[in-house]
Amino acid sequence: MDRVYNFSPGPSTLPLPVLEKLQAELLTYGTTGMSVMEMSHRGKDYLAIYDEAEATLRDLMHISDDYAVLFLHGGATLMFAGVPYNLMATGKADYIDSGNFAHGSAVEAAKYGDARIIASSRDDNYTYIPDWTGKLNADADYVHITTNNTIFGTHYTKLPEGPAPLVADMSSNILGEVYDVNKFGVIYAGAQKNIGISGLCVAIIRKDLFGRARKDCPKIMNWEKEAENGSMINTPNTFAIYVAGECMKWLKAQGGVEAIEKINQAKAAKLYDFIDNSGFYSNPAKKEDRSIMNVTFVTGNPDTDAAFVKFAAANGLASLKGHRLVGGMRASIYNAMPMEGVDKLIDVMKQFAMQNK
Repeated sequence: MDRVYNFSPGPSTLPLPVLEKLQAELLTYGTTGMSVMEMSHRGKDYLAIYDEAEATLRDLMHISDDYAVLFLHGGATLMFAGVPYNLMATGKADYIDSGNFAHGSAVEAAKYGDARIIASSRDDNYTYIPDWTGKLNADADYVHITTNNTIFGTHYTKLPEGPAPLVADMSSNILGEVYDVNKFGVIYAGAQKNIGISGLCVAIIRKDLFGRARKDCPKIMNWEKEAENGSMINTPNTFAIYVAGECMKWLKAQGGVEAIEKINQAKAAKLYDFIDNSGFYSNPAKKEDRSIMNVTFVTGNPDTDAAFVKFAAANGLASLKGHRLVGGMRASIYNAMPMEGVDKLIDVMKQFAMQNK
C-alpha cells in the first residue's frame, strides 16, 4: 500500500531517503558483508559509523570541545534519574513544570533530593509556559526545563538565565529549532522524534560538570564514565545510532538546523492560521507559547473529535488522535514531515468541517 502521512508524536515519521538507504543497506553495509545489526560495536567499521554520527551532530548544533556527546540507553526517561544522580551534589535543584514529562522529571528527581518546582502551568492543564522570573534559587545545583511539550503543544521562546547550569530535556524539538548549546550545562533527548528511532538517548554534557555524581550512581548511568568509554560501558544501541547518523546526514543536506527551523515555522504557521480562522477547530495553547513541532486542536465535542480522527485515517493521515490527558487531535510535524503533509491535513480538515457544520 502507499505510505500515509504519519503525524505520530513518536516514534515518528522518518525521512523517506533515509528509510530507502536503510532498506538498501539492511543485509550488507558497504563492503562489510554483514548488516550493521551484526557488527561488533568495537570493530573499525562500526566505530566509523559512530564517529561520523557524533561529528555530524557536533556540526549541526555547533557543539564545541567543551562538551561531551554521548549516545545512551533508556531514551529520555532514564535521564530523569540520570540528571540528579550526576548533578545533584548538594541535594537541591529547580524544576519548571510545563508539561507531563517536565512534571515526571521533577517527581523522579525528588527521590534523590529536594526537587523544587519553582513555576508550573499544571493548574491550567499546561496551556502555557509558566513564568519563572525571580524564582530561581541561588543554591540550586541545576535548573531543569523541557523545551517543548509534546502532549500539550507548547514550547519555550526564551530560556531561564541564572547561576545554576541549565539542563534541558529537548526530546521533541532538538534539531528542529536553533539553540545555542553554550547556554546549557546539559541537553538530553530521546531519539524517536527528530533524531531517529526509539531506544536511544542523545546527551550533550559540559565537561566541567563531570565529577559531581553521587557515590551510589550506577556505572551505566555515570556520564563521566560513559564519556571515558565512548558511550560503550556496555554494548550501545548500535542500530539506533546508525539510523540517527543517517537522519542527521539527511538534515545536513537540507541545509542544517537553521534551514529546517524556517521550514518548521512555515508549516506550523500555515496550520495554526487555518485552525484560528476555521470557525470549527481551536487550539488551546496560548499563542505566544505555541509549539512548532506539536500542534494540538479540538472541535469542542469529543465525539466529533473521534469522528475526525477516523475520517483523517480513511484519507491517508495517521496518528492524529490527541494524548489521553488532553483528548482532541495532535499533529506532530517534525523535520521529516513535508509541507505537502500539512497541506493534505488542512484539506482534510476543511472537508470534515464542511460535512459537520
